[in-house]
Amino acid sequence: MSPFLKLYFRFALLLLLVTLVFGVLAAWAFVMPELFSRYFPFYQLRPFHVSAAIFWIITGASAGILYYKREVLSHHPLKTKYKQVFIILWILSILAIFFCYSFRIFGGREYWEFPSVLSIPLLICWLAFMASYFLPVRSPIHPIPQYVWMWSTGIFFFLLTFIEQNLWNIPWFRESYVRELTIQWKANGAMVGAWNQMIYGTSLYIMVKISGDESMAHSRKSYMFYFIGFANLMLNWGHHIYNVPSAGWVRNVSYIVSMTEWVVFISIMRDFRKRVDEYKKALNFVSYRFVVASEFWVMANLLLALLMSIPAVNRYTHGTHITVAHAMGTTIGINTMILLGSLGYILNVDKYTGGVRNLINKGYNIGQYSLVVFWVALIVAGLLKGYRTAVLDIPDFQTIMQPVNSILTVAAVAGIGVAIGFGLIVFSYFKVLNDR
Repeated sequence: MSPFLKLYFRFALLLLLVTLVFGVLAAWAFVMPELFSRYFPFYQLRPFHVSAAIFWIITGASAGILYYKREVLSHHPLKTKYKQVFIILWILSILAIFFCYSFRIFGGREYWEFPSVLSIPLLICWLAFMASYFLPVRSPIHPIPQYVWMWSTGIFFFLLTFIEQNLWNIPWFRESYVRELTIQWKANGAMVGAWNQMIYGTSLYIMVKISGDESMAHSRKSYMFYFIGFANLMLNWGHHIYNVPSAGWVRNVSYIVSMTEWVVFISIMRDFRKRVDEYKKALNFVSYRFVVASEFWVMANLLLALLMSIPAVNRYTHGTHITVAHAMGTTIGINTMILLGSLGYILNVDKYTGGVRNLINKGYNIGQYSLVVFWVALIVAGLLKGYRTAVLDIPDFQTIMQPVNSILTVAAVAGIGVAIGFGLIVFSYFKVLNDR
C-alpha cells in the first residue's frame, strides 16, 4: 500500500471518529441545550456531525475503490499523480470546511452547510479522482463484473448530482423558493443513490473475494441489482421532496424502486452466505461479520421504510425522530458496516490474533447492541411525538417534547455506546495500519 493511500485510509477512519464524537455531542446538546448552548450549540454541532458522516461514507467508499481497482483494472503504473492530487486536496478541503464550522462560518444548504466557495476545490478533487479511476485504464477485464459497473456509475453520477446540488448559487434558481427547494432535495436524494452504487459495488466485490465465486458478479441477479440500483439513483429523490408540490405517483414509484433494491440485496446476501463454508468464513471472519450485519440493518430499515410509506402511519411519523432513525440505520447500520468490512478486508485484520482481534470483537458487540437500542429509542420517541401532535393535538412544542426528551436521553446514552464500540474498531484498524 502506497504512503498516500495509507494516509487516505487514516483520514477516512478519522472522519468516522469525528462523526461519532460530534454525533454524541449533538444528541446531548439537543436533550440538554442549557448545558451546551454557550460553547457547543446544537446548530453548530449538527453540521459537524452531518458533514463528517457524509465525508466518511464518500471517503471510505473511494478509499476501497482506489485500492481494489489495481486488481480489477489494468492501469498504467506511472499514472499516479491524479490520485495524489485527489487525496491531498480532498483532505485539505474537508479540513477547511471543519475550520469554518469551528468559527460558525456557514453559507451552504442542507447537508452541505459550509460556504459555497469550498465546493470548488471539492469539485476539482472529484475530477482528479475520476481521472485516477478512468483515464489510466488500458484493458479492463472481460466480461466486466457488476461491481465495476456499479463503481463507475456511482463515481460519474456523484459528479452530476454534486453539480446539481450547487445550482442554487445561480441567481435564477433562487428566484423561486419552490424551484430551489425541489432541486436541492432532488440532488440530495440522487446523490445517496450515487454513493450507494459505490458502496454496494464494494460489498459485491467483498462477497466475491470471500466466497471465491466470481459468478456472483456475473449472475442475472447481480445484473438486476445493478439496474435497479441505477433506477434508484435516478428516482430515489422522489420521496425526498414530500415538502414540495409533486404528483403522488412520483413518490410511490420512488418508494417501490428503493425498496426493491434492498430486497434484491438481501437475496444476494443470502446467496453469499450459502456459498461461504466455515473455512472461508474463518479466513475472513471480521469482514464477513460486518457484511452480514449490513443484511440485518437492510431488513430492519426496509421494514421501517415500508411502514413510513403508509399514509396512515406517515401522518404520525412525518417530521419526527423516526426519520432520524431511518437515516441512522442506513448510515451506520448499512453503509458503515460495509465500509468497515471493506477496510478490514484490505488490512487483512483476520491474520492478527490476540489483542487486535479481541478489541474488534468487543467493539463490534458493543456497537451493534448499542445501535439497536439507539435505533429503537428514536422510533419510540418519534411515535410518541407523533401521537401527542396528531392525536392529542397539543399546540405547545415544549409540552409535546417533555416525555419525548426522556426517551431521547436513552438514545443519547446508547449513542455513547455506539461511539465506544466503533471507536474500538477504529483504534484497532489504526494499529494495523501502523504495522503495515
